[in-house]
Amino acid sequence: MTAVLITVIAVLVFSLIGVLVRQVALVRRRPVRLPGEASRRILFPFAASALSRRALDAALRLAHAEDAVLVPVFLARVPLYLPLDAPLPRQAGVAIPLQEAIEHRAVAFGVPVDARIERGRTYRHALRQTIDHEQFDRIVLAAGSQDGHGFGPDDVAWLLENAPGEIVVLRPGAQDNLIPQSRRRRQDRSRTPPVLA
Repeated sequence: MTAVLITVIAVLVFSLIGVLVRQVALVRRRPVRLPGEASRRILFPFAASALSRRALDAALRLAHAEDAVLVPVFLARVPLYLPLDAPLPRQAGVAIPLQEAIEHRAVAFGVPVDARIERGRTYRHALRQTIDHEQFDRIVLAAGSQDGHGFGPDDVAWLLENAPGEIVVLRPGAQDNLIPQSRRRRQDRSRTPPVLA
């Protein structure tokens, strides 16, 4: 009986060691880099009502394939009656959960994230500020969807004329946004889609 018990314990120990060795090999095969270590950066600008799951997944797949850092940039509009550096608690309350959702999704892809919030008088102004301040190799963004959310044709044309690097534009589906449910209900009630001017 003792010999059988020792054999069973030895088999379990060797199995456990085999599983641990396999896990270590998988982790070592593709290490996750910290935001400062990767040489390539993919810019992913989005507005509160236009975070496309399809565009985000495309940006994450590209970042994973190129060992790049994803830089999601929340574009915050500051009304003209406020200074450009004024606190925006309502927009921060929207930006933080969206950026957390992006970071959570990036973990599944093994992609490091370096999230930002950029202010501007319009979304295009915030995008211009981002292009001026950030270093990046590629921009991935969602074109306007059927419900009017996202970057319109004028914004995409402006971006093509003014932004350096590669630009990837994806058209999201009708039900493609990653908007939190409470925010989506408020938007449905207000029925005022943002204008990206």
